[in-house]
Amino acid sequence: MRGAGIGASADVVDDHVVGPHGPVPIRRYRPQDPAAAPTLVWLHGGGFFRGDLDLPESDAVARVLSARGIPVVCVDYRLGPLPGMPWIGRTGPRARRRAPHARDEVVAVLRSLAEECPASLVLGGASAGACLAASAVAAGPPLAGTVLAYGFFHARLPRDPAVQRLVRGHRRITHAPLLLDAANRTYAGPLGAGAFPPPEDLSTFPRTLVLDAERDTMRASGDRFARQLGAAGVDLERHVLRDSRHAFLNRPGSIDFAAAVDLIASWVVRRPV
Repeated sequence: MRGAGIGASADVVDDHVVGPHGPVPIRRYRPQDPAAAPTLVWLHGGGFFRGDLDLPESDAVARVLSARGIPVVCVDYRLGPLPGMPWIGRTGPRARRRAPHARDEVVAVLRSLAEECPASLVLGGASAGACLAASAVAAGPPLAGTVLAYGFFHARLPRDPAVQRLVRGHRRITHAPLLLDAANRTYAGPLGAGAFPPPEDLSTFPRTLVLDAERDTMRASGDRFARQLGAAGVDLERHVLRDSRHAFLNRPGSIDFAAAVDLIASWVVRRPV
């Protein structure tokens, strides 16, 4: 176990929990002045095949939230195969694996945290991490809430020309629906077991905060998923950040990052009515 401090706001400790496929690395962010808040279990994005605990979308988010008194545990879940190169990284203690390995490791972390302390848990993530969080809800222990930032929740991205017209820059190519669908198939495998949240299980969701970027191809999936959650009777709060782009939580100096962490912090500490 390795510890590191971040001034007077929080302590950061690297740890692990026992998982179904070996140890699962986690990083704990413990506020020195904790608020009356549940622990946020947070999952970075990266298309299922990249990213780690040092990614700003993981570390910077956790540091800001823990500085506001919210305990955070980030999960270094098992990455999936590289799209187009699935043979790379197939060996070793943290070998790349298709679904449902990542979801199973997230569930193992949730169960371990639920056993070690009576405090309630909120599960959240960004992009692929939001998808993983949504897919883990039905398989894990009861949660106090879920936070889903610019996620995609369907094996085939819903087509919405109005959304696609708003996308700018290189993401018009890298986030083209056909390419995203291909990456999803690489991660999910032929059966798609545990890769995406089944619509019939959405009634088990706790109160949920959904944040989306306006200029993001994946917002089409966020739009549909928000409608599905609403139809299932879930207590839902949703915000679409105007003129924002995908992965705004990976840009700590941006206005969108600041707005999003403000929304997350206030929502996590708010008590349900």
